[in-house]
Amino acid sequence: MIVAVAGGKGGVGKSTVAVNLARELEAVVVDADLSASDLPRCDGPGGPGLHEVLAGRIDPVDAVDRIGSIRILSCGRTLAGARASDLSELHRTVRRLEREYDRVVVDCPAGLARDVGIALQCSDVAVLVATPNRPALVDAFRTRTLALDLETPIAALVLNRSKDGTGERLVDQVEETFETRVTVLAERSSIEDARRVGRPVRDVRPNAKALDAFERVARTVERCTRRRLGSYCRTEVSETSIANSRPSPSETAAGERPIFK
Repeated sequence: MIVAVAGGKGGVGKSTVAVNLARELEAVVVDADLSASDLPRCDGPGGPGLHEVLAGRIDPVDAVDRIGSIRILSCGRTLAGARASDLSELHRTVRRLEREYDRVVVDCPAGLARDVGIALQCSDVAVLVATPNRPALVDAFRTRTLALDLETPIAALVLNRSKDGTGERLVDQVEETFETRVTVLAERSSIEDARRVGRPVRDVRPNAKALDAFERVARTVERCTRRRLGSYCRTEVSETSIANSRPSPSETAAGERPIFK
């Protein structure tokens, strides 16, 4: 099982969802943002990460660190490392990790560039993350369009950082527009406490109410993945198809639904 966590807009909490989803699925999580990695790294100087893996310098399994209860293939922040990375190796990398660990969560970068398309096409299903506001939902819808064009189904959408019931009031509209199950994740101190120390919520606050939401997303992902793998296999990565599938500004503007107005 390979799950992409994406959303288009930066700063909506994709990495938080990715880390906690990986914890609930007992998966290894991959930081696929080659230039602005955000997942926690091990204490100390750390070893090689995704940059070195994609440059062919180390086997993916050998670059995985254990941080608390989760396994992470982190990524560096150097420009030289990003330039040396061969994105076409990401498909082989996550497949290698899947063979070793069975379950993989890929934390995608923001935007709709080639790196996002490759990560989506490498995955069995995708989980979208947005905050309950128009810009984030528009970007999440564009990511949905790209994922479906690449034949990667959407398993769930997380409405993150909901305040005063704003996310709950949007659930019906968002589910109708995105045609997928929506889970609302309210702003809670337990999530911030865990994020601050670079750990999943379950490891820091094992009785936190936020865990109910992460568990629901994990079970939804499992059901969606079983349905997909039972019907057809993943396609191989094709950079041409990724380029052709990326929605143009005019296409995405025309495809926006009334909820975003």
